[in-house]
Amino acid sequence: MQGSTIDAPDNILNSSVPPAVSEAHHEEHPDLRVFGLLTFLISESLMFGGFFATYLLLRGGAETWPPEGTEVELLVPTINTIILVSSSFVIHKGDVAIKKNDVSGLRLWYIVTAVMGAIFLAGQVYEYKTLGYGLATNVFSNCFYLMTGFHGLHVFVGLLLILGVLWRSRRDSHYSGSKHTGVEMAEIYWHFVDIIWIILFTLLYILSMF
Repeated sequence: MQGSTIDAPDNILNSSVPPAVSEAHHEEHPDLRVFGLLTFLISESLMFGGFFATYLLLRGGAETWPPEGTEVELLVPTINTIILVSSSFVIHKGDVAIKKNDVSGLRLWYIVTAVMGAIFLAGQVYEYKTLGYGLATNVFSNCFYLMTGFHGLHVFVGLLLILGVLWRSRRDSHYSGSKHTGVEMAEIYWHFVDIIWIILFTLLYILSMF
């Protein structure tokens, strides 16, 4: 249909919006898209909350936690934490830029955020390879790999959203000071990923030191 575009990445988290709708319609009803994203994030928060509660119950019922032979190292995850937390400030700069009609600024800060996210995932893979234990070693390792792996999947999805924003920003006037809902959605999702990691870092690494 003339005047319509397929903006799938912006709607990946909102099943209530048809796959092919006009950009004008998107910006006239941005609240529906944000509502869909927030609904999705609430459901994901409940899932992570279940993981956290189960982990704490298992930890509370164990004599030694983590079990001998499955200790965690702090160096790589601490570096990863600094990178991911910093990336939240970086992606916000992109949001501020587009609100000033600065598409170049948006692209710059989103590229930097994407690189930081990729470095985080690379650090996670490196940690997996150097830990010396696997998913089925014991209950702790099972929790560790499931929770960090599930979070890593969310980071990957966040990278896809960021890359989607970068790709669409190549089109003239796709994003502007008055039309940037997709940018805000990517930022909200990225902040969510950041918050979940801070909780994971505290549970799996900091508390495991005591």
